[in-house]
Amino acid sequence: MSEVFEVQAIGKVIGGHATPADDYQGGVESIIRLNPSYPVETVMGLEEFSHLEVTWRFHLASPADVALHARSPRNDPRWPPSGTFAHRNHRRPNQIAVSHPRLLKVDGLDLHVTDLDAVDGTPILDLAPWFPAMGPRGSVHVPAWVNEMLPNYWTNVGDR
Repeated sequence: MSEVFEVQAIGKVIGGHATPADDYQGGVESIIRLNPSYPVETVMGLEEFSHLEVTWRFHLASPADVALHARSPRNDPRWPPSGTFAHRNHRRPNQIAVSHPRLLKVDGLDLHVTDLDAVDGTPILDLAPWFPAMGPRGSVHVPAWVNEMLPNYWTNVGDR
């Protein structure tokens, strides 16, 4: 039996990307605007961190987009089929994502960031500072198709 729970957005993305894209997410600035009901003290000390860990919802996706089966990444037959949880797109059951944007500055409850791969209007569910010590332990490996699919993911928009 699945547990059902409600989550309130803590803020939303202002500016940045206008439409979702599979590639070229780098070099775009946006603002994570936290709910004005929060006291400014909620972000005290955050400016000391270079990066955030941001949890957000694919708000432009439809529940009909969820794909609970194996498929080739981006439906490209060059890459072997893999299951829903081996992908990082909106076709997941809860349509939730995690990103690690660079924090440029804190201005009240506005967090200015770059390299956030969410679009304008995206609800932010949670955020925290990125602690490198809590990142993956040991060596990291991925299937070959990941690097073949994403060689230009962080290419700056102006360099396309």
